[in-house]
Amino acid sequence: MSLAVAAAGCAKSEDDSAKGQDTGKGGDSGQIVATPSGGAQKTCAIGEFGGKKLDLKGATVGFSQSEKEANPFRIAETASIKAEAEKRGVKLLTANAQSQFSKQISDVQDLIAKGADVLVIAPLNSDGWGPVLRAASARKIPIVTIDRKINAMACKDYVSFIGSDFVEQGKRAADRMIEATGGKGEMAILLGAPGNNVTTERTKGFKDRIKEKAPELKVVFQQTGEFAREKGQSVTEQLIQSNPKITGIYAENDEMGLGAVNALKSAGKKPGDVKIVTIDGTRNAVQGIVDGWIDGVIESNPRFGPLAFQTLDTFTKGEKVPQNVVIQDSAYTDDNAKSDLSKAY
Repeated sequence: MSLAVAAAGCAKSEDDSAKGQDTGKGGDSGQIVATPSGGAQKTCAIGEFGGKKLDLKGATVGFSQSEKEANPFRIAETASIKAEAEKRGVKLLTANAQSQFSKQISDVQDLIAKGADVLVIAPLNSDGWGPVLRAASARKIPIVTIDRKINAMACKDYVSFIGSDFVEQGKRAADRMIEATGGKGEMAILLGAPGNNVTTERTKGFKDRIKEKAPELKVVFQQTGEFAREKGQSVTEQLIQSNPKITGIYAENDEMGLGAVNALKSAGKKPGDVKIVTIDGTRNAVQGIVDGWIDGVIESNPRFGPLAFQTLDTFTKGEKVPQNVVIQDSAYTDDNAKSDLSKAY
């Protein structure tokens, strides 16, 4: 079994999910192939999930975005879903929760009431989806989640999760931090928002790799920046006061990393005084590498449209699909940031 679709990005993932191939270049277009890795890949089919076959071209797809689209990741994510729906001639209903979980729950319930045959959800939180899952189950509506997981049972409550290998992202960020700092010093982590698997797994991957490869690089501070630039800046301002000799900052998304840069500038620091590694792949963060303020950016590919619709198309035809699909992620460093800036989102 394989599920193949053209989409942007390139990957390096080491988990038991479907995964792509790493070409090592930021934002390159390539083919993502979902294949078994590290043992038998768990799959899902209509016979197990329930429901009937349908032609996706004649279906109504409901898409629930979780956060305000001031974040470039969310802008690119929504644009990818809309572009693929238009390309396929599929009717698309959209909703944006504006970073309010209660609104996202009501949004998805409204999409169901409006006649969505299938759902693509970018969850704000991993927990609390019971009301939506029960409503969708009653109508046998297939659900694909993107970017973040929900704490539910695959092929019972939802069909597939499509996202990055977040543990691997954390490991790759740690590798870059070790290289930038020489593996020694004191560093801080700007944690993502609590309550979702992205923050938990990016933190785990980073810390595990630091412990394994650079025990002399000590994490002496960690606090949530809630994936927001303003919060990342304010937390970094506190950090500079309490730990003026900090060596490095690992920001679990670009927005917090850019906030950290603002704080360092305001404190009179110079590019390179504090090593910064972030995750996302936004154009502003990659420009930060070019300008000398950021030392590495691990991409978290937001271009889920092709994979989400291909997964739904395959599933609604009655074929098996992977329960976990890893999208391809690239990376940016001093070597390619300037030449690949246009490929960032």
